[in-house]
Amino acid sequence: MLHLILFSVFGLVCVAGAVNLLLQRHPINSALSLVVVMGALAVEYLLLGAEFVAAVQVIVYAGAIMVLFVFVIMLLNAGEEEHTHGSRVAWLLGLPGMLAVTVLICWGLIQDQTSSVRIGELPGHPADIAQLLFHQFLLPFEVTSILVLIAIMGAVVLAARPESVRETKREH
Repeated sequence: MLHLILFSVFGLVCVAGAVNLLLQRHPINSALSLVVVMGALAVEYLLLGAEFVAAVQVIVYAGAIMVLFVFVIMLLNAGEEEHTHGSRVAWLLGLPGMLAVTVLICWGLIQDQTSSVRIGELPGHPADIAQLLFHQFLLPFEVTSILVLIAIMGAVVLAARPESVRETKREH
């Protein structure tokens, strides 16, 4: 019962962090909200018995990727964003879709009360995960790292303005 309560609490923290991420006007505050989401997800993984995945979540995503995001935000010198009211299509399709997914998830949780999993019962030894990651899924792993590298290079190119543009802005 305690696991279900903790799972629900950290699930709500995760959802609250995601909503806060969307509502923030400053990109740095959004990045910090994303760190809260990543931390709450790590606790969710711990509660599910996936200790290795929780550690990777904290080290890789909440640590390295978020440092990368903050670095890119600072490199681009992004200020406050202007929020719009959203498109009509997003309201007409997104709201019912979100409601339908929420109802399906709640129904699935209510129907599956008999097969609860205890901590440590799930498979996922670090050697098995490493075998999958560095043998069977090596290509997707490397493609993902190349995509992150391309995103960094794109941010650097966008942030590097020609000298003529900088001089024109100083004159005005």
